[in-house]
Amino acid sequence: MFLKTIKKKLVTWWGPWCACWVIKILAWTMRFEEIHPEIPKGFWEKGIPAIGAFWHGRLLMMPIIYRGRKLSFLVSAHRDGQVVGRALQRFGFYPILGSTTRKGFSGFKKMVKAHESDIAIAPDGPQGPCHQVQIGVIELAKLTGRAVIPFTFSASKRKIFNTWDQFLLPYPFSKGVFIWGEPIYVDRHGDGAHLEEKRALLENRLNELTEKADHYFDKSNDRS
Repeated sequence: MFLKTIKKKLVTWWGPWCACWVIKILAWTMRFEEIHPEIPKGFWEKGIPAIGAFWHGRLLMMPIIYRGRKLSFLVSAHRDGQVVGRALQRFGFYPILGSTTRKGFSGFKKMVKAHESDIAIAPDGPQGPCHQVQIGVIELAKLTGRAVIPFTFSASKRKIFNTWDQFLLPYPFSKGVFIWGEPIYVDRHGDGAHLEEKRALLENRLNELTEKADHYFDKSNDRS
């Protein structure tokens, strides 16, 4: 019991520091491309906050694409989520504890009104199922009137772990690519069928973007 307590404290104390340095080392050694950057820039240049949505397994390099931006990041209230939240704070982001399920989303709705920043969410988190959008992000878009912008990340050389979220770790000195998708708008007066339609649309777009990103550096890919 004592050893487990020590281990938990070590993870809590050192986990954010280690994660932060892993991201920085990868950022220093990798080369990145960004596809359709005009999509988020169209919102940023007009000062319009939006909701960025990406799969949980592509979380690691997301601080890179939001560097210099004011960002609220939804993270799990569990220990692992708190470690992620502390790591994100080191990049100047504001972590919000919650989840993308209806049960965990109520507290988040109150918090988001206090932050006029972009929001980043992994809509299949915090526990899956993998690559399945939970309805909470669509309800948030309805509540706030913000657009949901799907985006993803992949790398030319990578390790995908056998975790629930198929976590992707890029190798140092590899090439990385961020791909933005078309924004999705949710009618503030939309009924349940409308919300489900938008949920399925977001899920399909994220899967399409991720498939494209994973094959972006293939020699046979024309990148059109």
